[in-house]
Amino acid sequence: MTIESMNHFTVLSRDLEKSKVFYIHLLGLREGYRPPFAFPGAWLYAGDQAILHIMAGKPVPDNPAGVIDHMAFTASDLQAVVDVLKQHQIPYQLQRLPGLNHWQLFCHDPDGAKVELDFSPDEPEPHQ
Repeated sequence: MTIESMNHFTVLSRDLEKSKVFYIHLLGLREGYRPPFAFPGAWLYAGDQAILHIMAGKPVPDNPAGVIDHMAFTASDLQAVVDVLKQHQIPYQLQRLPGLNHWQLFCHDPDGAKVELDFSPDEPEPHQ
């Protein structure tokens, strides 16, 4: 057996619509086909791949991160992301990855899942 790629993450949501706003309108994923499961949720896509599944109707644990610390996405237009997060009053941390100089932006979704967005080292430092 050989692992070929990452398929998707699944996050639990207390409020499906809030989660969709965060991942679709703020981070730029798009909603696409989802099989007709008996429970509410959404499949969010980057290109043709459903990379994030949101599952609602199941209790979210007190410690939402559990044993997974965070999920990371490759992103672009650092300034636009910073502007959107500030507009929606979503706290974030921004740093350079030591040794590689990529930008790393960390924030949390509405249910507390930690999200990392990685940007090219060539992106200019955003006006914060």
